[in-house]
Amino acid sequence: MLKDKIILITGASSGIGRACAHYFAKAGARLLLCARSIDALTSLKNELHDQYHADVHIFQLDVRDQQAVELSIQQLPEPWQAIDILVNNAGLAAGLEPLQEGNTDDWDAMLDTNIKGLLYVSRAVLPIMVARNAGHIINLGSIAAHQVYPKGAVYCASKHAVKAISEGLRMDLFGTKIRVSLIDPGAVETNFSLVRFKGDEARAAAVYAGMTPLTPEDIADVIGYCASCPPHVTISNVVIMPTDQAAATMVYRR
Repeated sequence: MLKDKIILITGASSGIGRACAHYFAKAGARLLLCARSIDALTSLKNELHDQYHADVHIFQLDVRDQQAVELSIQQLPEPWQAIDILVNNAGLAAGLEPLQEGNTDDWDAMLDTNIKGLLYVSRAVLPIMVARNAGHIINLGSIAAHQVYPKGAVYCASKHAVKAISEGLRMDLFGTKIRVSLIDPGAVETNFSLVRFKGDEARAAAVYAGMTPLTPEDIADVIGYCASCPPHVTISNVVIMPTDQAAATMVYRR
């Protein structure tokens, strides 16, 4: 089902995006990978070629830059233009403070990346899919799309927005053969917390201490399953949690 499909993954240089690149490369897909770090992308491209002989095209992109997003999609080489699957993975959390003490730069980073960046990339890619009446948008959300937690109001709002956008997009595409899936993970051990806590390794490690979190590969497996379903099957929403986590702020630690 995935062999020779053209799959665009945003934020592909680390974490879930990187795990997805490995999953789809192993399945024989052709990969369009973008992220802010071209060096990390180059290293990943070489790795995928060595391990899977994968066909990979990389380009540097900050999804917050609307003009850059549009130009990047418009200027794709002809063999890469017919995008079959878009994995909107780029996203982040920044800061964990009460709203009244929040850093507005952190707010901008989360809203610009998690919401506007997803919208910009989707807007650039969707006309390609609509013209072909085929395609699949897979958005990365969070348990935060379902449960708000203390000191996370803005991040949770951004993920609630991703949920609303996914549901609305499914309605806007009604009558087409384009699928929309939303993947909402609980705690996944990536550099997510390190970014949120601005490089504070001890604070980031404490998020996962004493429990067994999900791995990026766990999420890639779920995304791969959604992408592999027959064309008449849409996995609309998956909430995936570690067994040690019952709610956003309810984690069993040993």
